[in-house]
Amino acid sequence: MDSRQLRYFIAVYEQRNLSRAADQANVAQSALSHHVANLEAEFATPLFERKPRGMEPTAAGERLYEHARIILRAMAAAEREIKEGGSAIAGEISIGMANSGMKAIGVPLMRTVLTKYPNLKLALTESLSGATLLHLMSSEVDLALVYNPPPEKDLIAEPVLEEQMFCVGTEKLIGKKGPITFEQVAQLPLILLRHGLSARALLDDPVPLKRLEANAILHLNSTSGMIGALTAGLGCTIATTHFVREPLQAGALVAREVIEPKLSRTLYLCRLRNRPMTYVMEEMCRLIRSLIAEQVGRGAWEATLLI
Repeated sequence: MDSRQLRYFIAVYEQRNLSRAADQANVAQSALSHHVANLEAEFATPLFERKPRGMEPTAAGERLYEHARIILRAMAAAEREIKEGGSAIAGEISIGMANSGMKAIGVPLMRTVLTKYPNLKLALTESLSGATLLHLMSSEVDLALVYNPPPEKDLIAEPVLEEQMFCVGTEKLIGKKGPITFEQVAQLPLILLRHGLSARALLDDPVPLKRLEANAILHLNSTSGMIGALTAGLGCTIATTHFVREPLQAGALVAREVIEPKLSRTLYLCRLRNRPMTYVMEEMCRLIRSLIAEQVGRGAWEATLLI
C-alpha cells in the first residue's frame, strides 16, 4: 500500500464511479481498477461492491477511507514541514469552534490570519459543541474548541477557560435578577440542548443534567432557535451570559445566578493524539490562547482563564 493507491482509492470512494474517479485522478480507468484490486488483495477483503450504477463501499471500504484521509493529510503536512523547516507558517489548517468560541474570537482569528499569515489557508467550522467534537474525531478539523469533552484516549484536551452558568429567560417567566437555587430552576419550563454530546456542553456532571432534562419541555440543536424561544417566553434555559449577550443588553432577557450548587462549564482546546503537532497547529494553538486571553482580559468574555 502506498500513497498513490490511497489517492486512487479515495477518488473511487468519493465518486462512486470508476470513470469519474479516473477523470478526477487523471489516470486510465484500467489502472485505477488495477490499484483498487491490488488493495483488496492486500487486505484480503472487498472494499467495494460492484453494482450496475457504480461502486458501493463495503464496511471495510468505509474504515479504510477514514484512515486514508488521515494518512494523506499527515503525509502532506510532513512534506510541508520538511520543505519549509518551520521558517514560514503556510499550508492549510481547519479549526472547529463551538458557537460561543466563534462569537468571541472568530473575527479576530480570521483578521490575524489574513494579515499575519498570508500563506496560510484557514477553514473555520462553527457548530454546537457536540458536533464540533465529532468533526475533530473524524479528522474533518485539525483543532477544536469544545465544551466538556468526554475523556477519550485519542483526544488531547487542554482546558482554557471556565464559564459560570445562569438561568436565562424573560423576567415574567424566571423573575427579577438575583440568585436562584438549582431546585427552583429544575421546576421551571426548560429548553435544553439535545441529549448526548450536545448536552455535555451544558453540564459535565450527569446527575444535575438528568435532573434538568426531566423537566425540559423542548430540546433544540439550534442557537438561533434557542434565542428565539427564550425571547418569546416559551421557556428558560441554563446558559452563559456570553451566549445571550445581545438580548440581555436589550433587556429582552434576564440572567439569574444559579446557586446551591453553582454551575459552570469548561472550554477545552482539543486535538487528536494520533495527529503529530505541526508548526501551523502549534502557531494556531498559541494564537487561539492569546485571543481568548485578550477577550477575557478586556471583559468581552465573562469567564475565568485556565491558561
